[in-house]
Amino acid sequence: MPSMTWRPKRPGRLIARILIGLLVVLLVLAVGGYFVINSRLTRIEALTDYDGRPADTPGTNWLLVGSDSRAGLTKAQRRKLATGSSVGRRTDTMMLLHIPDTGDRPTLVSLPRDSYVPIDGHGSGKLNAAYAYQDGGPKLLAKTVEKVTGLRIDHYMEIGFGGFVGIVDAIGGVEINVKQAIKDPKAGIDLKKGLQTMDGGTALGYVRTRATGAIPDFDRTQRQRQFFSAVVKKAASPGVLINPFRSIPLALSATDSVAVGEESGAFNLLSLGLAMGDNPVTTVVPVGSLPTINGEAVVKWDTAKALRMFDALAEDRPVPKDALGK
Repeated sequence: MPSMTWRPKRPGRLIARILIGLLVVLLVLAVGGYFVINSRLTRIEALTDYDGRPADTPGTNWLLVGSDSRAGLTKAQRRKLATGSSVGRRTDTMMLLHIPDTGDRPTLVSLPRDSYVPIDGHGSGKLNAAYAYQDGGPKLLAKTVEKVTGLRIDHYMEIGFGGFVGIVDAIGGVEINVKQAIKDPKAGIDLKKGLQTMDGGTALGYVRTRATGAIPDFDRTQRQRQFFSAVVKKAASPGVLINPFRSIPLALSATDSVAVGEESGAFNLLSLGLAMGDNPVTTVVPVGSLPTINGEAVVKWDTAKALRMFDALAEDRPVPKDALGK
């Protein structure tokens, strides 16, 4: 009877099997996670067809809205974050992101909330009023932006104060270079100049404060673009995406606090994150004047430059440097 000898398995074959097993597990988790996230997303009716709606153009256009909703915040959290207890609904931030099909850098354009524009059924008024009107909301806001820019919006995303804080904390804070020291009790911040990591509460105060600059709202739009770019870029980084202790809380926080248009899903949000990680050109609509109309300070765009900006985006080409806002 021949003797039986034990032969160890080849190390290379064993390692290969382990790697294949890990890849299968990761693939199952990724697919499962996609469907879970996609099913948890809050979807709202924001983009609708209407007579005279701009035709589809090359590239992908996102309307990104930060509202001042305190939904999900307790009284204690509102006091801690210095958000106040405002009722009703208003938009605190509005940005247009154009992702080109050409491979060029994306363009992120701030739309000042005090922009004086035509609003269907309400004459002319501040852009954020389109959202605040009782018959307004996301649909009227998106329609107003489409008609004044001539660009068709492909995707809509909205986030409130509470969601903003949760997402920043889920990714472990975000690093921001503060250009000047800012102390603003109304926003709950006391920041030194220089590079620093901010948690969600500090970040919220940073993008909300009006304590700096000769024209505070323009400084705010710069900080909002800076911060939004930093948050999305970090959220889409390998250090967050492959770390379950970061990626899972981020996914849960995002699905609980972000609302998207009915046409958008988890894959679209991933595309948004990748685009923001592609070092977008950040700017603001060119401003022509800052008049007072009906007792309110408003922002009037430089019509010629704004048209050149939005025409370039509609044609999926970079905005000319002399048409970029400051």
